[in-house]
Amino acid sequence: MPSTLQHAPIVSRRTRRTRRRVVVAGAVAALALLVPAGLGVADAVNRWWPSATPQQIDTSTAPLLLAMRDISEYHAATGTFQVLVDVEHDTPYLPSAISGERTTLFATGTVDARVAFSALGPESITVSPDRRIATIVLPTPTLTPAALDPTQSRVVGRERGLAERLGDAFGDNPTDDTMLYRMAAAKLDAAAAQSDLAARAENNTRAMLTGLAQSLGYESVTVTFAPPAAPAP
Repeated sequence: MPSTLQHAPIVSRRTRRTRRRVVVAGAVAALALLVPAGLGVADAVNRWWPSATPQQIDTSTAPLLLAMRDISEYHAATGTFQVLVDVEHDTPYLPSAISGERTTLFATGTVDARVAFSALGPESITVSPDRRIATIVLPTPTLTPAALDPTQSRVVGRERGLAERLGDAFGDNPTDDTMLYRMAAAKLDAAAAQSDLAARAENNTRAMLTGLAQSLGYESVTVTFAPPAAPAP
């Protein structure tokens, strides 16, 4: 009897490689079709389901009011000043390479010229009977202490001797430039006092009050400045 068993076909190596190429090509084609389809689905989801779009959530706390105060001074002018502070500390009988320090600080700060309106009283304003002439006497503008700008003030140079460098390496005290910044603020205060900042404040205050009084119907307005009264002993 003839055998009912059938021999499986013999697959050559070339046939196997061909089938692998077909499978790989099919996978690439399917991926190429799925990519635009996936993009289209993502667009559709973002269009019809807005919550699927990434969102930014702010969990910060609300601002806290620490203090509030009334301002009774008119800031009539502001000046911006710069100074280069160069301070050197030497040790007697030793070269600077062994012991010594030189620090250079570039500082920028502002000074305001302000006029105190809180000191004004009935005697500070004189009005003519026909209410066409007004005379106003104000205290002389004063200058505020210089406020250094931390973004524009920095140490630009520091030279230290061997002893100071060794002290920093083996010590736990960081370099303190507080005194240097105080010196810079004092120099800015002196520069503001020698400038025409106070005179400009007088002109600005006079122009402001003159325009205000004229808008109320006064034809002639005179604004003068007197030195502040000395404090009572």
